[in-house]
Amino acid sequence: MKFEPFLKPAITGIALIIMALILGGAFKNRNATQDSISVVGLGTRDFESDEISWTGSYSAKAKQAKDAYNMINADKEKVKSFFLSKGFQASEFSFGGVSFEKSYRTITIEQNGEITKNEQVFDGYIATQTVAFNSRKNPALMKKIEAVVDQTSELINSGIEFEGSKIQYTYSDLPSLKHNLIEKGSQDARERAEKIVATAKGKLGKLKDASMGVFQITGKGSIEEDSYGGNLDTYSKYKTARITVRLTYTLD
Repeated sequence: MKFEPFLKPAITGIALIIMALILGGAFKNRNATQDSISVVGLGTRDFESDEISWTGSYSAKAKQAKDAYNMINADKEKVKSFFLSKGFQASEFSFGGVSFEKSYRTITIEQNGEITKNEQVFDGYIATQTVAFNSRKNPALMKKIEAVVDQTSELINSGIEFEGSKIQYTYSDLPSLKHNLIEKGSQDARERAEKIVATAKGKLGKLKDASMGVFQITGKGSIEEDSYGGNLDTYSKYKTARITVRLTYTLD
């Protein structure tokens, strides 16, 4: 065939043109991806908790459930009088219901001077009741609760088996706090991007993508590491909240 000498070079030329178009498109897309900058900004804020909660419990033990109940009721009046004497109003604390559990003790059975087995035998009923304190945006009441926690040993000295929990501190307006952190984190990320681009004598383009991390609330001055699922400290009165915001901009 007389066109055969020209056919192979023509096919090769067309193939080279197609390959050039493909590579050119790939290069263009690669540059489109690379012509952007991603920065991480930090939003942080120190704040003081305005909510407090604290509970205490006391128990009484007797062979009969009714006797344990009568004992816990008598203790309730003593506990109530104690907190009233510390300046609390009756409306500022509340008592929970009485719960019961059976108590057992271990006895050792010996035979021929050797221990053969240990057995659990019924030893009576333990009645337990709780008393709870809560305050929201009431600094005076919060101060009273904080003060009385260190005075409950007076109840123990009077024969009441009182045990207090650890004070828990929370914040009443977390939604506004979170919005403020997002705003700060976004602003910080924007400023970081502008500084980087300005130093490189470039120009920041439009926002391409935005994402944020999880909220971290820790005690102020804490060295606790950020948790993947977020931290929510409830034992520190003074806290620090923070969040990271990642912004991606195009480059003009």
